[in-house]
Amino acid sequence: MRQKAAFAVLAVLTVMFLAVNICAGSVNIPLGEVIGILRGYGQDSVNGDIVLEIRFPRALAAAVLGGGLALSGYLLQAFFHNPIAGPFVLGISQGAKLLVSLFMIFGGVWSVKLGFGGRITAAFAGAVISMGCVVCMSRVVDRMSMLVVGGVMVGYICSAVTDFLVTFAEDADLVNLHNWSRGSFSGLGWEHVAAASAVILPAFLCVFLLSKPMEAYQLGEAYAQNLGVDISRFRVVLVVLSSILSACVTAFAGPVSFVGIAVPHLAGSLVGTGKPIFMIPACFLGGAVFCLFCDWLARILLAPVELSISTVTAVFGAPVVLLLMVRRRK
Repeated sequence: MRQKAAFAVLAVLTVMFLAVNICAGSVNIPLGEVIGILRGYGQDSVNGDIVLEIRFPRALAAAVLGGGLALSGYLLQAFFHNPIAGPFVLGISQGAKLLVSLFMIFGGVWSVKLGFGGRITAAFAGAVISMGCVVCMSRVVDRMSMLVVGGVMVGYICSAVTDFLVTFAEDADLVNLHNWSRGSFSGLGWEHVAAASAVILPAFLCVFLLSKPMEAYQLGEAYAQNLGVDISRFRVVLVVLSSILSACVTAFAGPVSFVGIAVPHLAGSLVGTGKPIFMIPACFLGGAVFCLFCDWLARILLAPVELSISTVTAVFGAPVVLLLMVRRRK
């Protein structure tokens, strides 16, 4: 009963924040007019262009990418059995950022122009490399706290190399790289929504199909093996799916912090269970709600100036991590 109520709340919040993101901004548009535009009335007006070409695709992109990032964090927490594991903390987002930045800066020299697929591929390669470093550390480090520190160091190394590469960027590339690296859903259109959905939604389906072996894995590797789960293959699948999800988000919106850590815990508190069959859709919807809410604040707090999405997500996500650490300490 609690799970049904939780999903109803998440669904209502998702629809509500979608509406808020479409209506609110530097130009406020009444909800009735928005509904009329979506039904085909007034699409040729200025407000129609704002709704259909700017706000609606941006809101959908924030929902899809936010859900994918939260799900990536949940997979990493299941993989490492660590509640503060996440793509940003473990340096995976920074690794994806490094490879995308490399191609954005030197793509012209190499006669390589990144489209949607190329950017996702570059981000995936960077995410896998960073993830590989963290996995290698996990084999030699016994304490999970040290593993997290190692992941943070990997992130710092990737960020340092990225900053070094920026010195070689042309002025035009520097502006694009700076805006992208701050993290933002600004400028995302229907083509971005289609490309991101084509990656994230199938990945979400694959993760959901893994809910039963994941539940066994959470009870212990020996228990999962007794149930016929191939642990080595299963861990590889978790790594690949998590990297795909975080890489896709980084490719389109840049590195976004704390969503992958905070949302799985908030979703778990809401649904009242740790079973993956409930947690996987709850994390996806929770990530959508969280990013829609933060993107709305990023647009309106200092309008017409827009904050980076990571600035807002950190304000709300960091306290969740601190509270979690305090609880574990107690």
